[in-house]
Amino acid sequence: MLYTRKGDKGDTSIFGCDQRFSKSSAIAEALGALDEVNSFLGVCKLEAAAKEPYLEGHNFSDMIEWVQQQLFIVQAHIAGAEKTIEKEKIAHVEQAVDMAEKELPPIKTFFVSGGTPLAARLDFARTLARSAERRVVAVSEEGKVKVDGSILVFLNRLSSLLYSMARLVNHKSGITEEPPHY
Repeated sequence: MLYTRKGDKGDTSIFGCDQRFSKSSAIAEALGALDEVNSFLGVCKLEAAAKEPYLEGHNFSDMIEWVQQQLFIVQAHIAGAEKTIEKEKIAHVEQAVDMAEKELPPIKTFFVSGGTPLAARLDFARTLARSAERRVVAVSEEGKVKVDGSILVFLNRLSSLLYSMARLVNHKSGITEEPPHY
């Protein structure tokens, strides 16, 4: 059944908890923001699937699928499940960012989002990831849920990964990054 009618008055519950809370609470906001990132990454994944590998033989579609799976772990953690992101997975993200940076010109300024449609979408996914990170930090600061430090590190690295992927897509497409005209 796709509906239960339990949340019709604006409240909800989380994994393993009978207590109901407002859908506008910090936990609900964090879970919703994580869901937004994951859903939009699905759009990015579809477009990336039609492209050649961008990063030393790694297909961006497969990389995005892997990230989506990790985001489900993050959501489960925030919802109260005893799951977390292992340090090896954070190292995996860092390695991908490092590989991308080796192929990219150094960053000397901010860049205007755009270039290819995939790059623009990856950059938008980056902003959604930053928003989700802020929401998860709010949950952590609120203290009702103990957020494992590795979750915060993963979310911080995720935006770096998406930024490097967006830049790499443009670079491999021969598009010069445009700085803002202040």
